[in-house]
Amino acid sequence: MAAVPTVWVLGSLNVDAIVRVARHPLPGETVLGGPVETRFGGKGANQAVAAAVAGARVRMIGRVGDDAEGRAYLERLAAFGVDVRDIRVDPGAATGRAAIAVAADGENTIIVSPGANAAVDRSDLTALDAVGEGDVLLTQLEIDLEVVAEAVRIAATRGARVVLNTAPYAALPGEVLALADPVVANEAEAAALAAAPPVQLLVTRGSAGSEWGDLRVPADPVDAPRDTTGAGDTYCGALAAALAAGAGPADAMRAASAAAARSVRWLGAQPDVPGGTGRIEG
Repeated sequence: MAAVPTVWVLGSLNVDAIVRVARHPLPGETVLGGPVETRFGGKGANQAVAAAVAGARVRMIGRVGDDAEGRAYLERLAAFGVDVRDIRVDPGAATGRAAIAVAADGENTIIVSPGANAAVDRSDLTALDAVGEGDVLLTQLEIDLEVVAEAVRIAATRGARVVLNTAPYAALPGEVLALADPVVANEAEAAALAAAPPVQLLVTRGSAGSEWGDLRVPADPVDAPRDTTGAGDTYCGALAAALAAGAGPADAMRAASAAAARSVRWLGAQPDVPGGTGRIEG
């Protein structure tokens, strides 16, 4: 019997402090917001949760701090079925943090303090010795770029498919981009890639849908979005899950679009744990 493919997620784990505001402030302006709500985030963990919710077997590589938030995060991911054996508890750093303002129209602004995410290095990639053909490596750019590039090379050499999300945008070597199938970018990131476009580029355009080469898939309609935080991460996680399950590009894009549409109906980047919440209590 063939092994069940694994979606390997290399990336960040953050604790999000979310404040709702009527509108985002202009430079130099102060606006009043609502209560601070602390939730779980980080592009890597968001994508890992999304892939797990979509039905994939998920194993994550990353770091958290040796603090209450980090320990709570490991328990949360495990509750979603994510294999956390390769997430290191770093005694020398705090768990990453993000400050997020969510406006009345659901749009957000985000500032990230990396914490333990900045300590992820090549030694964390020994876990990829277990990657095999049929697996998918999903990664983003909230950790050291050289580590990301090396992980892409390792996974591709071992026959795994690479899904590379160029967010937050940073330049990567062309030979690394060429190993991804696909590179997932929003419109701004795709514009930055225009000088040397990847061979396989999937562009997400929010409510205008997404496109991968000649394929065009409309976005699922959403009447009243509550919070767009993490919608792109949900898209990537669901896409990777569908590709690992053997879906073709069009079907994988449709599954990802449907998942992203569902994600804007809850507050924060991740859904509630079944039987629990997405908040950090206390």
